[in-house]
Amino acid sequence: MATRFPGVDNELQKILDANMDHVSARRQAREAFKDVQLGIDHILFKTQCDGLKMKESYEVNSKGIEIFYKSWFPETARPKAAVFYCHGYGDTSTFFFEGIARKLACDGYGVFAMDYPGFGLSEGLHCYIPSFDSLVDDVIEIYSKIKENPELQSLPSFLFGQSMGGAVALKMHLKQPKAWDGAIFVAPMCKIADDMAPPWLLAQILIGIANVLPKQKLVPQKNLAEAAFRDLKKREMTAYNVVAYKDKPRLWTAVEMLKTTQEIEKRLEEVSLPLLILHGEADIVTDPSVSKTFYEKASSSDKKLKLYKDAYHSLLEGEPDEMIIQVFSDIILWLDEHSSKHSSSK
Repeated sequence: MATRFPGVDNELQKILDANMDHVSARRQAREAFKDVQLGIDHILFKTQCDGLKMKESYEVNSKGIEIFYKSWFPETARPKAAVFYCHGYGDTSTFFFEGIARKLACDGYGVFAMDYPGFGLSEGLHCYIPSFDSLVDDVIEIYSKIKENPELQSLPSFLFGQSMGGAVALKMHLKQPKAWDGAIFVAPMCKIADDMAPPWLLAQILIGIANVLPKQKLVPQKNLAEAAFRDLKKREMTAYNVVAYKDKPRLWTAVEMLKTTQEIEKRLEEVSLPLLILHGEADIVTDPSVSKTFYEKASSSDKKLKLYKDAYHSLLEGEPDEMIIQVFSDIILWLDEHSSKHSSSK
């Protein structure tokens, strides 16, 4: 049963209570609820801005899957750079990231975000990842096509990966070592924290069952909002992310995420692009000590690690306002420095 929202009539509640496994239900819920989402009392939705150009698009990819993506641009000024976002597990680019993208665009950046197949408003069984490698290829395909736009070709382009999106962005870089001018990683999933992963023996049993029942929602998991959001009022707002996946992880999705983190841990030395890694010291979803290892092992000559005392996993969505402002200013400062470096080297 979905959360009951105050002031929501029965018709709308019926839409929210629907099974979100298939994209039609997710799209209907988002369309019905998007104005409510933008009106919530969260710092991300209070950005004052003179004007933005925003565009939502659907494109059928080479595998025949319809992909949702969106762009945000400053209305008049030429953007300083293009930022390409990779969202986290179970998430979408249409809720909290809407506020993050508007803030980045207000600071002079062109921003692009897509929902992976099976996530948010893109086609596919909800939160089912048959192959993480294939998912990464799907993101590369859409973002490479966007980058061919003549208006973007002269701009620096940066990846921005959050949580599982950090793993997506890392694998994109490993597949395209020269394609990006830098990357921002917020609480990247280079390893699933021991507190969040099932015990070893149970994991082996689940992997065995996954080969037979890959789509089953059986993996035990702690409450992600509780684990990721420190600010209690903001934690309650996660209910408004109506197309986020809130069930137990599907067996094969969990297997693919585990395999991906094991691969990434072995390949951190291959990371060579300019890096900004941000992590909360109290994060129990992805392990901050692994971000330290990532920073130390990456071969990049231009790399920076920032750890935030007492902060949880959702640095840009779930922290007290002053921490969110701090993290944002660190991101903007890094982007400004690296965008101007790119301009002056031309």
